[in-house]
Amino acid sequence: MGRRIDAAVLRAADAPHRIEPLELADPGPGELIVKIVGAGMCHTDLLGRAPGDLVAKPVVLGHEGSGVVEAVGPGVALTPGTPVVLSFDSCGDCANCRASRPGNCASMAALNMFSAPPDGLPRATDASGAAINNRWFGQSSFASHALTTIRNTVPVPGDVPLELLGPLGCGMQTGAGSVLVSLGVGAGDSIAVFGTGAVGLAAVMAARIAGATTIIGVDTNRARLDLARELGATHVLHGGEEDVPGRIRAITGPEGVQYALDTTAVPEVVAAAVASLRTTGVCGLVGIGTAELRLDPTLLLMGRTLRGIIEGDVVPHLFIPRLVDLWRQGRFPFDRLIETYPLAAIDQAEADTRSGKVVKPVLLPAP
Repeated sequence: MGRRIDAAVLRAADAPHRIEPLELADPGPGELIVKIVGAGMCHTDLLGRAPGDLVAKPVVLGHEGSGVVEAVGPGVALTPGTPVVLSFDSCGDCANCRASRPGNCASMAALNMFSAPPDGLPRATDASGAAINNRWFGQSSFASHALTTIRNTVPVPGDVPLELLGPLGCGMQTGAGSVLVSLGVGAGDSIAVFGTGAVGLAAVMAARIAGATTIIGVDTNRARLDLARELGATHVLHGGEEDVPGRIRAITGPEGVQYALDTTAVPEVVAAAVASLRTTGVCGLVGIGTAELRLDPTLLLMGRTLRGIIEGDVVPHLFIPRLVDLWRQGRFPFDRLIETYPLAAIDQAEADTRSGKVVKPVLLPAP
């Protein structure tokens, strides 16, 4: 029978979002309906603005949702009323999913980036009956309700501020997972984090949790560098100043850092991150960019490693509850990065994200 929901619909790359009533299909096998209480805005959501219609429109974006299960389809063990955080979708059947690497799922792009239902059957329609794409990262959570799958719906405890937990499903797990899981930063290690937005600051907090003794934040935003220091960075550097790799070696000694994490996808910044490494160092890349990357081949020849990372290489059902526990202990205060907006103010939240005024907007649907 479906249900009426309200959603922020983007109909063109250069159009404002419009809050519209939609008809959402009932959940099918392995699917759930989640009533959204909060949805983080991530830079990946801004791909909807990219020229060339990379993201099929009209579309409901949003991939950092949190909420409460309202209805379930066949084969779903979760019960209505369960609090959940929504993450990226995966098939569960390919070799990488079976190896606990869902971020490298063979169907990652189809299930997450294209926004249209994989089977081509519309699951949401507007007032005129026209199809609206609502499978962005298996959720499209810029709405009052989202249609999700059991693969990307993670139960969480009921005694935490659920409306703030959505960013754990992407940005926070990407930054923290990159440090704790993918790079495996350990006690006494050194790391430089290039870009101190939400992902970078999550990485800084995770590096402190891991026991790294040298944690260097690099950015051009002074306020974010100050916040990075408060959250665990032992040193901060302004990225607009000359010779960042040289200044990092002045901190670490001539060898450089063991780990670097680039969150910017700016080729010059990536090159600086690699040049900051010691000869056995590893640089993780989590930013999404399209510009050509050029590196001095001798940097890699000497033993340095460049590694692409998707979603921190984590299993969300295991890692998100871990982040909640760390938050409870006061060791992962991601809530300090959050500013809340009503869903109707989504375009203002987007503008504040682009300008750097806000680290992590969270949109709150009307009750």
